[in-house]
Amino acid sequence: MTTLNINGRRMAVDADPSTPILWALRDKLQLTGTKFGCGAALCGACTVHLDGQAIRACVTPISAVGPNQRITTIEAVADDKVGKAVQAAWVQHDVAQCGYCQSGQIMSATALLKQNRKPTDADIDAAMSGNVCRCGTYARIRAAIHDAAKALA
Repeated sequence: MTTLNINGRRMAVDADPSTPILWALRDKLQLTGTKFGCGAALCGACTVHLDGQAIRACVTPISAVGPNQRITTIEAVADDKVGKAVQAAWVQHDVAQCGYCQSGQIMSATALLKQNRKPTDADIDAAMSGNVCRCGTYARIRAAIHDAAKALA
């Protein structure tokens, strides 16, 4: 049994320590907002925060999470003012098309704005380069991140 701090709550997970965070979230805790994409940390669909840093949940085992570390998922991102601003900008710019990658995109954008409140286009492209959108909404994503940054200023 592993206990994880997820979205501000301590949750017990009955799983092998090598289980990726993604499957602990989805299969054991029914937090299905985090998506499975490639399973190899290449597409970013599974992005969550570990102590505020964007990580790929599909390749990070639950054993890699320390007892005092905090996992944040898309289910709780709006509890934070940065995450709330990002989600509002996403809606304003009608970013989502098929929507599959969006939880990972929002988590990466939120992590970026927590570290850099005035990102340039290059900063955004670099931070978001690990998140793949098969619908090609990259221009909308960039515009939404700029607007979220302005809202937070």
